[in-house]
Amino acid sequence: MSEPASISTGIAERYATAIFEIAKENNDLAGLESGINDLAAALDDSAELRDLIASPLVSRAEQEGAITAIADKMGLNPILRNTLGLMAQKRRLFVVPQLLKVLRDMLAEERGEVTAEVASAKALTKTQMEKLSKTLSERVGKTVTINATVDESLIGGLVVKVGSKMIDSSIRSKLNSLQNAMKEVG
Repeated sequence: MSEPASISTGIAERYATAIFEIAKENNDLAGLESGINDLAAALDDSAELRDLIASPLVSRAEQEGAITAIADKMGLNPILRNTLGLMAQKRRLFVVPQLLKVLRDMLAEERGEVTAEVASAKALTKTQMEKLSKTLSERVGKTVTINATVDESLIGGLVVKVGSKMIDSSIRSKLNSLQNAMKEVG
């Protein structure tokens, strides 16, 4: 991970921990999750909002006023709203995308869930997804949500990432292994 990315992640983790702990103390994890989803959707939909949080040309006061107005209009959880205002004062709004990811991970952990990133050569059927989810749940010991993507360069098979573990059963990796073995022989 590059240094600026790790710094951003560190900043996001500190804010996320504080937000999560306060929401948990107030028994408002559902409200927090709703706010996270709303804010993530707004970031995806609005180039202006992405520019606002990333632009060094916008003053701290303008960022704070704009982000709190947006949070009020969206009806965000007060904890999230106040934190966004504080982040604007401290010039930390640029980490909001990482903040949302960290908070989602914390909420999933709290519920005993984990997300598996699955890449396959062609789209998985519903039955295949259910079987894979069940198998992974048994191995991991938590409820597994699958985030499936299609990567035709795999040729066949799957690449599954759960946390820090990766299982690569793709034909591409097997061909690469075979190619390396052939280089060693001849």
